[in-house]
Amino acid sequence: MERFSIIVGDITQSGAEAIANAANTTLLGGSGVDGAIHRAAGPELLEACRPLGGCPTGEARITPGFHLRAKYVLHTPGPIWRGGLDGEPALLASCYRSCLTLAAERGIRTVDFPSISTGVYGYPLPSAATVALKAIMDFLAEHPLPERVRMVCHTEAAAAVYRQAWNLWYAEDKGQRL
Repeated sequence: MERFSIIVGDITQSGAEAIANAANTTLLGGSGVDGAIHRAAGPELLEACRPLGGCPTGEARITPGFHLRAKYVLHTPGPIWRGGLDGEPALLASCYRSCLTLAAERGIRTVDFPSISTGVYGYPLPSAATVALKAIMDFLAEHPLPERVRMVCHTEAAAAVYRQAWNLWYAEDKGQRL
């Protein structure tokens, strides 16, 4: 699909209009992607997050990007993996939908996502990729915005898992494989 792609890169260097942050529920910074985004955006990001009062798992909040190339940060706390029987897939899908809904409401044309919950939160990457792709593709099928969404994977190995899930579920022929 021309509106969606999978790339390898550093999301803090993204030139998308908005990037998603795999945040924790306090929105006050953490480790992994969350910490990297907070460091790259500068201390203003933390100050912008404080008055938001946190964010429940599966929802999203928006702030300016400050020192990032991205104009906005879409903060979304992903679920902690507890074996998959505690509502994790629905919560993870909600993370992606909530970010995309906020982006569409704000007229944001381009959004880049990290692989939410697959770091310290322990969500198995193949399962997370399937949930993420379904949520993103379903949203794009029903909404004109955002015009472009990318999954920004930190490693080629992670990108390969996302491409495999894409090819399994969305490539109708060899020409559409990623």
